[in-house]
Amino acid sequence: MRTRIKVCCISSVEEARMAIAAGASALGFVAAMPSGPGVIADDRIAEIAGAVPPPVSRFLLTSRTAPADVVAHVAACRVDTVQLVDAVPVDTYAALRRELPHVRIVQVLHVEGSDAVAQARAVAPLVDAILLDSGRPSAALRELGGTGRVHDWAISRDVVSAVAGTPVFLAGGLGPDNVGAAIRMVRPFGIDLCSGVRIGTRLDAAALARLVAQVGAADAGLGDAAIESCRSALECRC
Repeated sequence: MRTRIKVCCISSVEEARMAIAAGASALGFVAAMPSGPGVIADDRIAEIAGAVPPPVSRFLLTSRTAPADVVAHVAACRVDTVQLVDAVPVDTYAALRRELPHVRIVQVLHVEGSDAVAQARAVAPLVDAILLDSGRPSAALRELGGTGRVHDWAISRDVVSAVAGTPVFLAGGLGPDNVGAAIRMVRPFGIDLCSGVRIGTRLDAAALARLVAQVGAADAGLGDAAIESCRSALECRC
């Protein structure tokens, strides 16, 4: 029942090492975006990704959508996971499976309303995981992540239930003070964060340690609750 931790907006080998030492199982590298923090050049992404040891996952956040463009972007950045922050045509998933079969596909869905549940059901068979964020793709200045805003976790919880069997990451305004409540309510496969463990643009070791501790406490509480539920069921049958 361990919740995976993905630290996003990684901008240097030093930040990557700090996140891994704290317990992150995945790192996110932000390529060119219409808005939002953490953007670094593609050659920098490839350099940092090359220094990340397995089994830590390396996510490329790309705003590209056309099949050939996405495939070329992922290949150039030398990552093992692509995080599609915008809606893409079905052909893009097919091109990734065909050209880069070793690369995992994570589709971001921006939770603006309950229609996110239907969107998740539709995309789940095509991807390896879903990431729920708080962007506004329809805004005049398109937001495709990195907003620092919390969305409606009740909808996120419904998505997790609707796509049972497909891992769901939860993002959007998470930090040490609210991550425990988020895990207890949504029960995601993993959590994804950027600004919540930073001071300005700098990854903060103390904030990261507090967050990891809160994730561990939430996981332990869920484990205790599951054990108690099983015990109660057994007692009822007896």
